[in-house]
Amino acid sequence: MAEDTATVDVQANVVGTCKFMTASAILNFGNLDPAVGTDVTATTTLTFWCTKNATYTVTDDDGLHETVSNQNRMKHATFLEYIPYSFSYTPTSGTGAGKGTSITLNISGTVRGSNYINASAGSYSDTVTMTISP
Repeated sequence: MAEDTATVDVQANVVGTCKFMTASAILNFGNLDPAVGTDVTATTTLTFWCTKNATYTVTDDDGLHETVSNQNRMKHATFLEYIPYSFSYTPTSGTGAGKGTSITLNISGTVRGSNYINASAGSYSDTVTMTISP
């Protein structure tokens, strides 16, 4: 009797993925005082991770009340009134280092004094959805 052999190829594929470690953050401009009318800047952070060596891109949807691309606005809680604000973040792209290495997304925004000096009193808000794509 003669022997014979066969081979078995073993394979796997590691999926490039990115996940936010913090589900939300607050960019709080605080109390805007029309009597002062100065520009107000706020900052916050989100953290995420990406598969090792997976390139990623971070994008945002410009919020619920945008007029056109990159024209963010907060809406008054009661009135049909808006306060524009700038919104930016870094990094916008990069390469992941694995699940054990978090990446900090630094977010900032500014409300210009000229945009709220004639605004109605009350609460204004917006929600911006951030997306990371490997």
